[in-house]
Amino acid sequence: MAFEGLADRLQSTIKKITGKGKVSEQDVKEMTREVRLALLEADVNFKVVKDLINRIKERAVGQEVMESLTPGQQVIKVVKEELTALMGGEQSKIAVSDRPPTVIMMVGLQGAGKTTTTGKLANLLRKKHNRSPLLVACDVYRPAAIKQLETLGVQLDMPVFSLGTEVSPVDIAKQAIERAKEEHHDYVIIDTAGRLHVDTNLMDELQQIKSTVNPDEIFLVVDSMTGQDAVNVAESFNEQLDISGVILTKLDGDTRGGAALSIKAVTGKPIKFAGMGEKLDQLEAFHPERMASRILGMGDVLSLIEKAQTSVNEKQAKELEEKMRTMSFTFDDFLEQMGQVRNMGPLDELISMIPGANKMKGLKNAQIDEKQIVHVEAIIQSMTKKERQDPSIMNASRKKRIAKGSGTNVSQVNRLLKQFDEMKKMMKQMTNMQKGKKGKGMKFPFM
Repeated sequence: MAFEGLADRLQSTIKKITGKGKVSEQDVKEMTREVRLALLEADVNFKVVKDLINRIKERAVGQEVMESLTPGQQVIKVVKEELTALMGGEQSKIAVSDRPPTVIMMVGLQGAGKTTTTGKLANLLRKKHNRSPLLVACDVYRPAAIKQLETLGVQLDMPVFSLGTEVSPVDIAKQAIERAKEEHHDYVIIDTAGRLHVDTNLMDELQQIKSTVNPDEIFLVVDSMTGQDAVNVAESFNEQLDISGVILTKLDGDTRGGAALSIKAVTGKPIKFAGMGEKLDQLEAFHPERMASRILGMGDVLSLIEKAQTSVNEKQAKELEEKMRTMSFTFDDFLEQMGQVRNMGPLDELISMIPGANKMKGLKNAQIDEKQIVHVEAIIQSMTKKERQDPSIMNASRKKRIAKGSGTNVSQVNRLLKQFDEMKKMMKQMTNMQKGKKGKGMKFPFM
């Protein structure tokens, strides 16, 4: 999960104060000292940390906390609100031009993942917003970058406008917009050239493209793994180009998280999207409040629901609920649900979105072994159709055959059968509880 080290430190710090019926100034002082150290270790800008801690202190020893019935909880609320404000307060949505196409310039240094992010953004605009983007290859200095964008276009079944390496990037961008108008594309996403560091030639070229095409958005793509360097890069690009927003890549990696917590405060420009993996569908809108909740171990139910809704349609959900309620849920259903959950993203990331998961025995710091999931799938796929429908017919010879066919052993097959039986009983209880509540509950794939 993103911010893992920071999240662990902050969660252990605030845990000490959460249940307190009375919070003294000394308690707040000790907590803010720990929070300060955690943020500095996460490579958050020093001035940003200082301002944040001062605001938390001021509010945490104020009337709203000291006179509260649950002062410990109120302190955590203050920390969450200040973290949210630090990252931008609320989600900053993408621009939509009154006169299509909407033009987006993608800028950044080499190695930040700009070209891949261009493809991811186009994919997200098409899938979630029903848009028709045109990708534009303007990095004429690296033929490999043009080839990479064209390859992404093939993978996404999306058009890429390219005039090779002999035409100036300004002319390419200009002609691309004319093409987009002719072909009725509502977004043009321009992949510009990068450099190993900020230099005058790069900025001059980007400024020429900007003045020629008058983009609706200028997105700076930065590698969150570079920590404070990412903030310095953002500051430089913003001074020269007046960027409209930032896209953070590799936020799923083992990053200290300082970039995400510093960029908005230093540049005044919002983080618009975050790359949460290498796949082309792993770019997400950045929600400051949701990210603050995850950092503090409060989960992120809204993002989890959104992921579930993209993986499961309403008809499937109703059929699943009926099977769970009547205990007619089979191994075939289980296999289908596992596939849907895996489509939602890495399991450890999904678990981090569940409120309180960090406190659950067995889930805190759980290492999700994807190989175990592959073994489970292999065992189920080695069963006959009749065995998947009715596991009660399993005898010793059947189990032995399944173990051999799946490359596992009989004890693993027995363990899965036992867990499946217990899971069916638990699911029936859960659906019965849900039926007893007013209104419809959310239905999730099995996890």
